Amino acid sequence: MITNKPIVCIGLLGPTLDLGRKNNRWEKWRPSVALCQHEDLLVDRFELLSQPKFKTLSDQVVADIETISPETDVRVHAIDFEDPWDLESAYSTFYEWVEAYDFRPDEEEYLVHITTGTHVTQICEFLLVESRHIPARIIQTSPGSKRSAASGSYTIIDLDLSKYDMIAKRFAVQTEDDISYLKAGVKTENIAFNQLMEKIEKVANVSKAPVLLTGPTGAGKTQLARRIFEVKKRRNLVKGAFVEVNCATLTGTHAMSTLFGHVKGSFTGAQKDRQGLLRAADKGVLFLDEIGDLGMDEQTMLLKALETKSFLPLGADVEVKSDFQLIAGTNADLRKQSKTGAFRSDLLARIDLWSFDLPGLKDRIEDLPPNLEYELRLFEQKEGRVVRFNREARAKYLKFATDPKALWLANFRDLNSSLTRMATLADGDRINVENVAGEMDRLNRDWHYGEESVEESSLAEFLDVEAIDQLDLFDRIQLGAVLTICKKCPSMAEAGKQLFAMSRLQKENPNDSDRIRKYLKKFGITWSQIKNRD
Repeated sequence: MITNKPIVCIGLLGPTLDLGRKNNRWEKWRPSVALCQHEDLLVDRFELLSQPKFKTLSDQVVADIETISPETDVRVHAIDFEDPWDLESAYSTFYEWVEAYDFRPDEEEYLVHITTGTHVTQICEFLLVESRHIPARIIQTSPGSKRSAASGSYTIIDLDLSKYDMIAKRFAVQTEDDISYLKAGVKTENIAFNQLMEKIEKVANVSKAPVLLTGPTGAGKTQLARRIFEVKKRRNLVKGAFVEVNCATLTGTHAMSTLFGHVKGSFTGAQKDRQGLLRAADKGVLFLDEIGDLGMDEQTMLLKALETKSFLPLGADVEVKSDFQLIAGTNADLRKQSKTGAFRSDLLARIDLWSFDLPGLKDRIEDLPPNLEYELRLFEQKEGRVVRFNREARAKYLKFATDPKALWLANFRDLNSSLTRMATLADGDRINVENVAGEMDRLNRDWHYGEESVEESSLAEFLDVEAIDQLDLFDRIQLGAVLTICKKCPSMAEAGKQLFAMSRLQKENPNDSDRIRKYLKKFGITWSQIKNRD
């Protein structure tokens, strides 16, 4: 079915079928000309692809189309095949032209004419339509009866390829590529996370409804939002830009103006009109991170913009339109906020159609090793240095990083910062054991800042992180208490009196100093070490 949009046909000049000599050419069926001779099919624009060597013929075809269909705007594009019978060459040539063409599927209806050209070029056109690189349907023309020999007939084909097994495999490959892209190419192993990415890929390719990304800080919501946009763009599902803003940075009049724009003079300091982010995202994707921090007035305006695709800029009398897809991100509990009145329940209902909860790093710790390599690749791209772990250092870091006691409070932001520090300090572009040990100390201090007890502090003074990790909880608590008391006492004898106050009463000749010396020796600590710390 043809829509009310302008019809744009894309077709290849046929040097044999389109050829016609003198006046008798009007009695012959010529596919490119015949395409514009149907009363029930008005071609508004014909993008005619022609090899330069057939310029005389293309000029004749253009002139003939202007004669029989003056409403049709014919535009000739030079396209040169090294060999139109070679699949790789033909596809590459078509692909380059398609990549450079400005498709506007929201505004125009596209038909690809596959009657002309070699069988190989026709296959290439078919594949580009099937893969949605060309957002079009196929039109096939053929000669008609004697009475309509010149115009012939046509058939419009809407491709439904899901029933063809071999072609369906191509869809599967594209789907796998999209899922891999959503994961930044990281070969993740967490089953739940992989299933989540599969669902997001399906939604990204079929839905224009709002998407809500939830999860802790540093889980990767912003990066995922941008990749969703890129997947949609590769499928010609969006034409506009990716526009993002953190709602926590929007306050007062600044919030309204930033999002919805304003007209000159609408408030003090408004010296010229401002478009606003919603209009900047027209035909594209608007990512509102930390949407839970959006003010109530802005929430109300956003709801209207989502429902009607229109809104009123600050100080304006006339509404403006913007057809954008919203992706929202938050680490807050919006349902709880809606119950307390801090977030509009009707807006939540509108943006919660597709809600995806991203797990933190600790919830998919098996994905830490491949993310380690990913972060090093990011460092390489940013700094221009190829840095790697030596074997011992990598094993030491992974053991620490995947331990249940590793908190990863900022999730992948912690991991990125950690790898950046080690890579920056690495000598000879190799992260060694010393780099790792220093980073482990740094992370533990960051994670436990303000929480460390006196006993834990004493323990950290005499043992490194790895040695402490090897202790049972019982030994950690006991040793920490012993060291705390020893640090306060001037001698082992005095420390013994406090530590063994009850048991020493049962002994005729208690040797408290010897008991302390032997106990500390078990952990490689001497009394002189304790006193030298004073």
